Amino acid sequence: MSNNTVQDSSLTLINALFDINACNIIETHISWVLLIGQHAYKIKKPVNFGFLDFSTLEKRRFYCNEELRLNKRLADELYLDVVPITGTPDHPQLGGTGDPIEYAVKMIRFPVGQLLSDCAGRGQLSADQIDQLADIVAGFHETIEQTDENSPYGDSANIQHWFVENFDHIRPLLVDDDQKQQLQKIQQWGDSEWRKQAGLMRLRRQQGYVRECHGDLHLGNMTLINGKVTLFDCIEFNPMLRWIDVTSEVAFLFIDLLHFGYERYAYRFLNRYLQHTGDYQGLALLRYYLVYRALVRAKVALLRMAQQHDDAAAKQARSEYAAFADLAERFTKRRQTVLIITHGYSGSGKSTMACQLAEKIGAFQIRSDIERKRLFGYQALMQTGSGIDDGLYTQEASLKTYQHLKELAKAVLEAGFPVIIDAAFLKAEQRAPFRQLAADCGVPFHIITFQASDEELCRRIKQRQNDASEATVAVLHQQLQSAQPLSEQEQSGAITVDTESSNALETLLAGFDHYCQ
Repeated sequence: MSNNTVQDSSLTLINALFDINACNIIETHISWVLLIGQHAYKIKKPVNFGFLDFSTLEKRRFYCNEELRLNKRLADELYLDVVPITGTPDHPQLGGTGDPIEYAVKMIRFPVGQLLSDCAGRGQLSADQIDQLADIVAGFHETIEQTDENSPYGDSANIQHWFVENFDHIRPLLVDDDQKQQLQKIQQWGDSEWRKQAGLMRLRRQQGYVRECHGDLHLGNMTLINGKVTLFDCIEFNPMLRWIDVTSEVAFLFIDLLHFGYERYAYRFLNRYLQHTGDYQGLALLRYYLVYRALVRAKVALLRMAQQHDDAAAKQARSEYAAFADLAERFTKRRQTVLIITHGYSGSGKSTMACQLAEKIGAFQIRSDIERKRLFGYQALMQTGSGIDDGLYTQEASLKTYQHLKELAKAVLEAGFPVIIDAAFLKAEQRAPFRQLAADCGVPFHIITFQASDEELCRRIKQRQNDASEATVAVLHQQLQSAQPLSEQEQSGAITVDTESSNALETLLAGFDHYCQ
């Protein structure tokens, strides 16, 4: 049977199901989704794009079962079964008896307009939703299966193949000379960056950072159910595209948030994710994967355009391509970076304001309270029972912690991103190595001193809940007695923020406008 005959038969079947069930149909470049009552039935198109092959009934059956297996990891309550479609293309029956002529994944139908892409389009994404996403993805990545030495997935040559494959699909569909030149420059950068990072790609595979991920982590594959974020529609059609480095996974969502204009939320998501996982090493590959993921979305836009018969839809697809191609080009260029350290007593508002600043300037906030615990084998919110000069807070433990923070800061700067080291930095010997690191890396260095009255510091410490810090009022009193003030040299370049002031945050953010992208 020819490909055209198979596709004509499939269209006949879809039209018949539509007429029989009086349903709504959602169409993508690889599937049809029939909305019938409280359920949705996803039927795969008989297409072969190279990276995806649904060309035979047996393949479509196999990938329906894979879709069910993979999505139950994140949305068990949504994915119900694989249902055979029997009868004939002219008279099909969902779940009937007889030989199957097609298969569908049966799902619970979720509310219309609640996709996070819909929320983003309306300007209604919230910080809480972003925090939920970060927690879900970080927890998911910690539990899913990892590659081993014998795995065929995640090899650096494999990663390069899928990066380059985008160009093979995109280039024949471009007619604009400027877009062709842009694409060529992106490909040249990608070739150079891959040669530079291939060794790290191999190392991360050996270390288990290549895992059986979601694979298609963008806002259109996320929905709200009773106010809770639910992820669905994992990549089932090609294991090479879901067995990926976790950095590649989060890069996809990052790019999508940028595409919708949520720059600050992109950094909020990734900061929270990294504070969960500690995978700052992966930032060295982030720009490569951001370019790759933008190219994937650009490619999908062009493939969808080629299937459109409506001029307005085709125009929209061309516009989407241009937007994603521009995002890909953006991350081929290194940006201005900066090393910022905080300075202040416990309760002074360092972490809260550093978080806001990181979102504003596109920086990574590394919290000493979290990294200290990670370094000694504790989860962020675990209470260690450490006291003053005891446990995790001995002089030796603090020295080790600040050395670790310096190594992380260097990794972020070398990856091409600004970094904020969120720690008390009450000793001169703690601050000096970071000033030297900034000089060695050739980037600006800033100290931000956060201040509040002693009464306010005590009040904030007593009210803390669900925070990585274990500082008590007794710890604060010890800090007040032993802290070493900034030297004249340090004071000359420091920024002082009174966190009891009503405009403290605005003043702080305004001072770093020139670091925004």
